Amino acid sequence: MVNLKSEEEVEVIKEGAIILGKVHGEIAKMIVPGMKTADIDRMAEQFILDHGGRPSFKGYNGFPFALCISINQQVVHGFPSEYELRERDIVSIDCGVYYNNYHSDSAYTYGVGKISDDNNKLLEVTEASLYKGIEQAKHGRRLGDISAAIQNCAEEEGFTIVRELVGHGIGRDLHEEPQVPNYGRRGNGPKLRAGTVIAIEPMVNLGKRHVIQEDDGWTISTRDGKVSAHFEHTVAIFEDRTEVITTHDYIKEALSLKERNGQASVN
Repeated sequence: MVNLKSEEEVEVIKEGAIILGKVHGEIAKMIVPGMKTADIDRMAEQFILDHGGRPSFKGYNGFPFALCISINQQVVHGFPSEYELRERDIVSIDCGVYYNNYHSDSAYTYGVGKISDDNNKLLEVTEASLYKGIEQAKHGRRLGDISAAIQNCAEEEGFTIVRELVGHGIGRDLHEEPQVPNYGRRGNGPKLRAGTVIAIEPMVNLGKRHVIQEDDGWTISTRDGKVSAHFEHTVAIFEDRTEVITTHDYIKEALSLKERNGQASVN
């Protein structure tokens, strides 16, 4: 059952999403060769706590970190570690913030330094597929409209969609109904109703769509070892509009500043 949100509840989610957007901006500054992913995680957790929130992921079903940091062939749920980012890596950073009893959730995938043309295209198409899905997230449409838009955008460019993992409703709980697959058929699935708040998050592979779970019990990786990308926004559906609650604007600002200062340009 979908837990529909009032406009007042959405406003509370937005407050937490501001913190989330800002911590993503701080993370973006740290995406450079030689940076340990554990240091990124520690910074993010402290930033969220300092701004009155809590990391949504830490402790969720036993997950031990504030961030999911997934590198290259890792799709999602990767563990921060002493691993140092390397030139040509791609790295997905997924973060959630719990603030005033509500969660928000978003993700972004970066290139570290100069990445290959194929990997850069993967990032561009995965991000584009997110917004194609958001375009279909409207009152009265079907859940499958979102799924089909994402799938078509990715597959038309020769990439594949991970099918074992989905987006989700979000609010007082991090994961609520409905599940939001990244593949499907237009016109299928339940109708989208005003008050629905969902996290839309395409996970797109350069190679085949199949995935495996690593021995840590969390990390999901591509079976063929080829790279994967992941972008995510939390959105709220109203009768007359759809609002993207989370923001990547702070990320874009940080990346633009790095480029102007002559640092490695990423995505």
